[in-house]
Amino acid sequence: MLTQDPRKEKTVVLLKPDAVKRGLIGEVLHRFEKAGLKVIALKMVWVEESLVAKHYPDEKNYLTQVGQKTLKSYEEYGRDANEELGTKDPFEIGKMVRKWNMEFLASGPVVAIIFQGLHAVDAVRMLVGNTLPRFAEPGTIRGDYSLDSPILANLQKRTVKNIIHASGTVEEAKLEEELWFHKNEIHDYKRVDEQIMFE
Repeated sequence: MLTQDPRKEKTVVLLKPDAVKRGLIGEVLHRFEKAGLKVIALKMVWVEESLVAKHYPDEKNYLTQVGQKTLKSYEEYGRDANEELGTKDPFEIGKMVRKWNMEFLASGPVVAIIFQGLHAVDAVRMLVGNTLPRFAEPGTIRGDYSLDSPILANLQKRTVKNIIHASGTVEEAKLEEELWFHKNEIHDYKRVDEQIMFE
């Protein structure tokens, strides 16, 4: 049984510095709003690395998973992670990737948004597309606006530039909402199309 109205679900989206610098803010916002998602918080910030460090978990399991994905990319492209990164330890590689992610998110303005709507987390993830742009379907935000690849990013010792971050779960969205927004920055109102779409 649902304990909460699914129309009130919230999710956090971050338009990363590459999206901001490429002038994609309006286009991306338009796609979400056109799909029926409501902006209830919106701001542009240039964040300190201390905040970014909270956004990217410094947890061994998470970092090991990130490292394992990176090692998989190296294997797919027939490259030697030990030679190029100095290690094959997934945890150590995960720490490197986290550092690159943090540096990039703090490298320029970020547009932080909270969207609200029916199954907002899943709806946003569907519109955004696969985290790795080379797997993102055409028609998704990453599929249409990002060509970056993890192997190129690893060779250049930087993050994958994939335009956007979207909360992965309702629980993650709640944590990110508290991290990125103060209560007085979140607004409640009714869009004129809500009655037509959901009532």
